[in-house]
Amino acid sequence: MIESRTRASGYPVGAAIPRANRMPKAELLRRQRGLERAPMFEGLPKRHLQAIARVTLVRTYPAGSVLIREGESESSFVVILDGTVTVQQGGRTVARGSAGDFFGEISLLDPGPRTASVIAQTDVTSLDLAGRDFQRILSGEPALAIRLLKGMAHRFRIALPPLG
Repeated sequence: MIESRTRASGYPVGAAIPRANRMPKAELLRRQRGLERAPMFEGLPKRHLQAIARVTLVRTYPAGSVLIREGESESSFVVILDGTVTVQQGGRTVARGSAGDFFGEISLLDPGPRTASVIAQTDVTSLDLAGRDFQRILSGEPALAIRLLKGMAHRFRIALPPLG
């Protein structure tokens, strides 16, 4: 497989972004819509989605590139904006993905080893959110952190088999 070679287009991050470097509204909206596809971010207030969207990167991967490598410990969330990918575990294809699909939301809070590899089958454009950026936003927005934790706990409760 081809090693991942990416081009990234992002914007400065931090509390005070100079006005000249602000993200165009259309690009910010595109990134917000990408984030909203994940249940983790579904229904968040606009200001929280915008804060998260501002620290994302848009990356492009040529066909054959590895977006996520099984076994590597890292913390990033990826939304496919364009293109197709395969998801492999132990070298076997277990799923396919395309625009709107996402990977790695749990790694934003727990950067343990990846459970699968994600490989670009065509040229892929993705929206990437680094765990350190996400955690920095959460530390400055306790209300957002509580809201996300409640949502994750609810989804976890639904996923657990009933006792008894």
